[in-house]
Amino acid sequence: MFEMNISDIENLAGQFLWPLFRIAGFFMSVPIIGANVVPMRVRLMFALLVTMVVVPNLPELPAFSGLSAAAFLIIVQQLLIGVLLGFLFHVFFQIFILTGQITAMQMGLGFASMVDPTNGVSVAVVSQLYLIMITLFFVLTNGHLVMIEVMIESFRTMPIGLIGLSSDHFWTLVSLGSWMFASALLLALPAATALLIVNMSFGIMSRAAPQLNIFALGFPVALLTGLTLLWIISASLLPKFNNLAEQTFALMRQFITPL
Repeated sequence: MFEMNISDIENLAGQFLWPLFRIAGFFMSVPIIGANVVPMRVRLMFALLVTMVVVPNLPELPAFSGLSAAAFLIIVQQLLIGVLLGFLFHVFFQIFILTGQITAMQMGLGFASMVDPTNGVSVAVVSQLYLIMITLFFVLTNGHLVMIEVMIESFRTMPIGLIGLSSDHFWTLVSLGSWMFASALLLALPAATALLIVNMSFGIMSRAAPQLNIFALGFPVALLTGLTLLWIISASLLPKFNNLAEQTFALMRQFITPL
């Protein structure tokens, strides 16, 4: 006769619930799938489906009592790992949002902002344009499938247990800030430099002819120049996106590698 006690039930539940916490934390924080416009039930459904596919391929997980301190520590750790993996992709998308902010400030559109439905915050319209383009690039190049693949790979490189994240992992996340700002500045540098030259030219003209209202003409000229530069730069945006996406996936794999 088939018999089960409470410890067997706890072990079976843990085999499914602990991977679910990591996967659910990832889907709740990752861009696109974890956006505010995606209902919570849809995200939970994705997490359940991926968990059911992943669990049979995982090695045997350690057995802990369901009400023990070790079990709660593992739950918190799995949630934290999933959230931080999703945060890495947020840093990638923030590069292009920051690029749009820098460009918009130089071309005089810093005041023109709109609510970003995915994050629920106000961003410049240029940043929103970049975000829409990058989201389309990311989906068309199957980036969403690659990020799920890397997250599943984390179960092999960072197995479920009491030993997981360390202080080195958090320092790796902190160092991403300099990489994000440097990448955004490099992307915005051509447009920012050209617009700076335009503004300097109008400044010199206003000093040479103070009786002329040069700045009244400077704003529309800077705006038209900025729009033209956006049109020119958009042609080379895909190679830059591919380069930054490869760096992001490499950083993500470095993050899940034991330090």
